Amino acid sequence: MSLPPRPHPCARSPRVDRVNGWLETAWRKGLSYRPSLDPDDLWSKALRDAPAAGERGPRSEADCADFRLRLEILCESLMSEAQLNPLGLTMAHGQLVRAIRQRLELGALWQAEPDLLETPLASPVIVVGHMRSGTTRVHRLLAADPSLSATRFCDSWQPVPRTPDTRPAWSALSLLCARALDPWIDTIHPFGVTRADEELGWLAAALDHSAYEAQWRIPSFTAFSENRDPSPLYREFTRVLRTDANWHENAHRPRVLKVPQFSEDLPALLAQFPDARVVRTNRCPDDTAASAASLIANQMAMQSDTVDYAWIEAEVARKIALREARMDAALAGFEGPLTTINFDALNLDWKSEVRRVYQDLSLPLTSDALEAMSGEQERAQDSPHKAHSRQMRTFSETAA
Repeated sequence: MSLPPRPHPCARSPRVDRVNGWLETAWRKGLSYRPSLDPDDLWSKALRDAPAAGERGPRSEADCADFRLRLEILCESLMSEAQLNPLGLTMAHGQLVRAIRQRLELGALWQAEPDLLETPLASPVIVVGHMRSGTTRVHRLLAADPSLSATRFCDSWQPVPRTPDTRPAWSALSLLCARALDPWIDTIHPFGVTRADEELGWLAAALDHSAYEAQWRIPSFTAFSENRDPSPLYREFTRVLRTDANWHENAHRPRVLKVPQFSEDLPALLAQFPDARVVRTNRCPDDTAASAASLIANQMAMQSDTVDYAWIEAEVARKIALREARMDAALAGFEGPLTTINFDALNLDWKSEVRRVYQDLSLPLTSDALEAMSGEQERAQDSPHKAHSRQMRTFSETAA
């Protein structure tokens, strides 16, 4: 696949600058309104399309208060620290309105169908590790096993079930727009509308910081969230998982769960799933940090005109150290099935590594599973994601 050169991680498509110009012109001429990041304005807009009763639903008052406080601090951090350009402001407004709307719609759904929250779940398989440490590859290999289940990309970012299911179409449209603005997006993370993907959208809908700190410079909100009890986020996460499993009728199959944020919040996640199996990934810290910094710079450069790559590198190093310490502490007391998989070993002989993982987790590995994993492996080999490492080498050589 031919890709435009991207010698620096902060490079962005000229289309971003054109969109910024169009937005500024439209606002100046009164053709549209400059988006607001005031929490009350965001709630008002979300309420136009979603029932107000959904704010509470089955949630406790404390969980509702946690969401409101997260929204207030995130908005303040965006306005005072992120230095968003017109596109960034528009995207931030849209993402937060969507999060509120989804919360209202889910609350209303659970109020109308409380049995969804009683859906029994098979013990999940949780993949934990740093962003860019091989978590996606491990996750998709395991998810290919027909005896397991996984979350579709479209369901992660649109968790409210629809009949008919229009979520794949809306996600396809969203990816089309994203690719138009960022021609390198698939080299950073290989997307597929109905492909197995991480549940990052569910955490974003609960206003966890992980999806937002990867695209905006919001250190105040990150610090607030890192030091706050994440239990309300994972109670919401579990409600969404039960709903998704019920809708897809696959609750009897263990769900392979994966978000790099899990490594930061393992105690809260394992409190929801004490019978989980855990797969921990590891990779050379320098390679992990370089790849993560490149991903974040790519996202920030679209939404801000003042991206500081040195700050991103320092923040990534801090985050890796924090998550490593928290993973070590959480897994030191974990008594369930646990295994570790190395990035380089997986590249060298993925079948042997998968066999070892299944043995460590006491899971049956069938010929059907290996055949499906081989198909996933071939798909990954043809992915534009392979170009990311080449682009990083180009940047390193240019910067040297």
